Amino acid sequence: MSSPDQSGRRLPPSSEEAERGVLGSALIESERVIELCSMKAISGESFYVPAHRMLFEKLIEMHQSVKAIDLLTVGEDLKQSEMLDQVGGYAFLEGLIDSTPTSAHAEFYMEIVQQKHLFRRIIAQAVESIDLCYTEEDAEELLNRTQEQFFELSDQKASSIEEWKEVVYKTAGQIIEGVKTEDGVPTGFIDLDKELRGLHKTDMIVLAARPSMGKTSLAMNIAEHAALGNNPEHKAYAIGVFSLEMSQQQLVRRMLFSKAGVPAWKDFRSNDDNARLTQAADQLGKAAIIVDDSAGLDIMDLRARARRMKRLYNVDLLVIDYLQLLGDKRRQRDGRQQETASISNSIKAMAKELDVPVLILSQLSRAPEQGGRDGSPRLSDLRDSGAIEQDADVVLLLQRPSFNDAHKGDVDENDPLAIVHIAKHRNGPTGKIDLNFFKEMTRFESRDTHHINDE
Repeated sequence: MSSPDQSGRRLPPSSEEAERGVLGSALIESERVIELCSMKAISGESFYVPAHRMLFEKLIEMHQSVKAIDLLTVGEDLKQSEMLDQVGGYAFLEGLIDSTPTSAHAEFYMEIVQQKHLFRRIIAQAVESIDLCYTEEDAEELLNRTQEQFFELSDQKASSIEEWKEVVYKTAGQIIEGVKTEDGVPTGFIDLDKELRGLHKTDMIVLAARPSMGKTSLAMNIAEHAALGNNPEHKAYAIGVFSLEMSQQQLVRRMLFSKAGVPAWKDFRSNDDNARLTQAADQLGKAAIIVDDSAGLDIMDLRARARRMKRLYNVDLLVIDYLQLLGDKRRQRDGRQQETASISNSIKAMAKELDVPVLILSQLSRAPEQGGRDGSPRLSDLRDSGAIEQDADVVLLLQRPSFNDAHKGDVDENDPLAIVHIAKHRNGPTGKIDLNFFKEMTRFESRDTHHINDE
């Protein structure tokens, strides 16, 4: 708690003793302590006392200039810069060393300085938010912005820079130990998982198709497989779903019929059908699937809701259905292309911020259906903005040959073949995966054959 000054006002949180401990340790063992400060993101702003801030910035400057750092050299450098009297003279520097018997506790002092600095930043952000409450007209927008800013404070506190050598050895160990296992959230489709190795943290995965191709069905089949642990490790994952087009009840209804293997529009259901639906309900009821079916979300609002979902349910995968139904108030006047680019960039940033894969559905243009094309989708068919292709780590383009006019006469109209084109894969091969799609049950299943091009 902060103590009041003589006027009775509370002073900002700080610890003069801890700040002196950091500075004294830096004067005793400059190389190690200043490197520790860098790793822990300690900066001049971390110090509350002006003289302490000034001295720390001088120490950083000398360290970067590869100058020797001790009581005499620092004092001389401050004197030449006409800053010695401002920090308190040689007596102040000597007092720092006298009050710091050892530099061994430098990391402990840094933790205290960091905590106090974070308290001051929280207070400053809260005061700014309070002031804006009297001037802003849109309360929801202010709430979302404030939540994002506080979340950024948390991220910055948690972040630290690891030594390159440690990262190299740790990563090599993970590769060696995990080479035989999926290191992402499995899709539940063997051939797709073989090439993607699951959906990876921080990745933005775009699943795009023309309307009525089954992209929502495929996304929800993936969500079902992951939530129910339909993978070799039988590990169940928590899945967050933003359904901007369908209500939660419609989504659940579709998933029940799909899981039960019962046609949704069947006129008469037998006792066996009802038993299968009951069994599907028992299984899906145990799954950790969290659905937000709010329509017309702004991207900032969606990010705020995703943060809450991550905090409350610790979701492992986010599914968004679908991109073209999202808006961005900040870029509406710039045209749909710029607005979509901003939305796409925000989704990628959200995946990194929350450290989860984000599977987002998107529409394709009419180009695959036009003359001169065989119906196969391309990356250039992504609708509204090329930024989607640029931001995505993986792009999956869904095609059903029997559905396209371009394929009429070339394929059996009753063939359930669905082709997933891995059109972009930042860390792996591209190519095609063949699945079966049973429209009457809105369900995809693995097919025997697939073709992969190593690129």
